[in-house]
Parts: sequence; C-alpha cells; structure tokens
Amino acid sequence: MKKYQPITPEIIGELEKIVGEKYVLTSLAARERYQTDEETDPRFFHMPEAVVSPGSTEEVAAVMQLANKFDFPVTPRSGGTSVSCGAIAVYGGIVLLMERLDKIEKIDLAGMYMIVQAGVKTIDIQHAAKEQGLFYAGDPCSAENCLIGGNLATNAGGNKAVRYGTTRNQVYSIEVVTPTGEITNLGARLKKCSTGYCLDQLVIGSEGTLGIITKATLKLLPLAPYKMDVLAIFTDVQKATGIVPILVRAGLNPTSVEFMDNSFVRVSSDYSELKMPHYEDGSYVIISIETFDEEELEKKIEKLQELCMANGATDVLDANERVWTLRRNCLESTMALSPVSTSDDFVVPQSSIAKAIDHLSQVAGNYPFRVFTLAHAGDGNLHFQILKGNLSDKEWEDSLNSFHAKAYEYIYAQGGRLSGEHGIGAKKVRQLEKYTDPVELGMMRAIKKALDPKDVLNPGKVFNI
Repeated sequence: MKKYQPITPEIIGELEKIVGEKYVLTSLAARERYQTDEETDPRFFHMPEAVVSPGSTEEVAAVMQLANKFDFPVTPRSGGTSVSCGAIAVYGGIVLLMERLDKIEKIDLAGMYMIVQAGVKTIDIQHAAKEQGLFYAGDPCSAENCLIGGNLATNAGGNKAVRYGTTRNQVYSIEVVTPTGEITNLGARLKKCSTGYCLDQLVIGSEGTLGIITKATLKLLPLAPYKMDVLAIFTDVQKATGIVPILVRAGLNPTSVEFMDNSFVRVSSDYSELKMPHYEDGSYVIISIETFDEEELEKKIEKLQELCMANGATDVLDANERVWTLRRNCLESTMALSPVSTSDDFVVPQSSIAKAIDHLSQVAGNYPFRVFTLAHAGDGNLHFQILKGNLSDKEWEDSLNSFHAKAYEYIYAQGGRLSGEHGIGAKKVRQLEKYTDPVELGMMRAIKKALDPKDVLNPGKVFNI
C-alpha cells in the first residue's frame, strides 16, 4: 500500500489560499460527517484529514496541482449517494466537495442542450428542462439528492435507462480537471465524431479516478405529450419478472420497467404510510409508456394490459404518484429494520433477468440475513438489499462473503457483470480484479498510471495500481 504525505499545517495553509479559509474544514465533526457516503457498514468508514470546497474549475485544478506537489490523496465527492464507498477517503487526505459548483449556465432551446456545473442536483436539471418544454432523460432513483457530476462519474442508470440509456448517453461534452491539475474539454456538441480517441466517454464512468468533471453539456429531448404509468401486480414472482421480455418483443418500447418484490412492497408501504393493493402477496411491475401520438398511446396501453393479464398478472392498474413514492422510498424503508445493510447491483443480459432473480433468491434463502429485491427489469439490472439485522459482525461478514462468491460466479456465467450502475468504488475492488480478464485489467491500470502517475486522485477505487 502506498504511503501518502499527511495533511500538514503547511498544506492546510496552501489549501486556504486556493479556496478561502472558510472552505477548508478540519474539525472532528466535519471530518466525521464525511467518513462515509451512503455506506452503512462502519467497517468501510475512513476519516479524511480535511474537507475542501472549491468554487470553480480553476480552484479544483489548483488543488490537484497541490496534491501532486505534496503527494496527498484527493477524494472527489458529489451528493454522497454512492453505495459502493465511491466517495470515501480510503487513504485519508482530503475530501473534495463539488457542491459549490451549482450553476445551470445555459439552456439552448434551438440546439436542445443545457450547460451545467458539476454540483447541480439532477432533479433541478430535470425541472429546468421541463419548464422549457424539453426533457433530460437521466433519472437515477436518487435524483432528488444526487449531483450531475456524480452521475457522470459513475455513469448512473436509473428508471429510464431501458429506453434512453445511461448517463453517458445524455452527454455531448465535459470539462475535466486531470489528475495532474490541467483543465481540458472532452467531447463536442456533435451528432457523430470520429476524431481521435473518445476520451469523454473514458472519463465518464471512471468513478473519479481519471479526472474530476466540473462542467457538462447535456443533451435534451422533446418532451413527449402523452404518457401513462401502469402497475401490473403479480402473485407469482417468476411471472412478474418474466413479463419483461414479452413486453420488449411486442415492440412497446417502454420508458421504464421497474420490479419490486413483495418484501419491498410491504416495507416501503409501511414506511410511506400508504395503503397499497395486494400488500400481502403482490410483487409490483411498474411500466411507463410515452408517445407523441394519443392514439398510439391508447393502443400500446391496451396491448400492455392484454399481455400482462395473459401472462399471469392479478391486476393491472393505473400507477399514480403513490406507486412512484413507494419505489423511491424502497432503500430508505429498510433502514428502519436494520441500520447496517448492503445494496448489491448485479447486471445480466436483459433476457436473463427473470432466471437470475429466481436463482439468486433461492441461493440467498440459505443464509441468515434478510433480502429484498428490486430490479430495473427492462435493462437487466437487479438490486438485492441485504440486511444485517441482529447478526454478529462475524456472522454478517462470513455469510455475505459466502453469498457473494456464489452470486458472482453465477452472474458471470450468465454473461453479466459486478455492477450495472452503482460502480465498483472501494467495495468491489477485489472482485473486479478476480473476475476481469487480466489483459483488460492491465489496460485499465496502464491508463490510470499514465494519467495519474502519483495515484493521488481517488486512490483505492475500482482497482489498486
């Protein structure tokens, strides 16, 4: 393990010159606040030595130049919504908060794009686009709290990825501070480009290890005037997850297809204080259809209802805002049951999602922890929320490690991967190194070493170099 320079009074003084004394925090309370993100297991917590809040791209660059000069680690942090320890300062050093870069700089209606700083909340981007009659398609479930810079760094997915793709599909270009403190612009506002390497897409999804994104030019789309959300309720889980390929083959082109097992329906209903249909026995599939023609919407909804009922649905209902409240509150609702939990993020080919949920649920049933299942079923991304409950630390660690060993082997045998949207962070470093082709892993390490020779930018994430 590399040894880094501690954050000395001299370094603190230099940081204060860059961002201002007010924006360099060293108190115990401040450092404790940023020892974790959404991670709940104290085994993964790490205390930073200082917390720094830059107010511009130039200040971010100056901080990175200082980090290279004095050899201390920098951990960028957006909204702190990572569940993969992505914003935890594994090797100490400083946590770099991006929340002061919070301006929407431009909305261009004719060009259908928006220029935003990295600290803008995703939901504010969605609202700003909608006010102009346009649509920003990025929609992670943490949209009310996460920042666009974090979405870009992790290539966040979310509810609408089945139709519109992940965050990387919503971006024209990015402004980036390199690990050595240079400022560059990657990508361009073009429909296509074959001019050199696609470096913008390399940095997007690199989890803050290859550069700090400070600004982005986002794609906007026309806002579909006709939309309907449908709730299909199933008492047979296999039939619920099995409806997904049927809908895809029917050409319905849904905007989202979200699955919640009955455990989540119950706990989130209780947490949200909502009385929901089939509380006792129903698994939910929430399907959204959007069109630019009212007659087309009516035909698609009619077909959707027919397919769901013909393939085992107990009820097919309009999905009002209460249903989406239920979906948004899923993860928070489990915290009342167990303060320590982990959120798994498997991804398999879309055609394998039903089989994967069924198999992994059976495997998980052999362990003493509690499991709740969600899925962005339309794109093959499934989440197991696993609760520690009253297990001892040793029981928790042993059972979780055993389950993961079986689950990862199965996922890779299906052509899947460790993460569909949460990222590797610090939590799955060992597993990435185990399951990734050695040549591919070598290429990743070579890129990281070339761009960040001192390994000062977000070290301990994705892999160890």
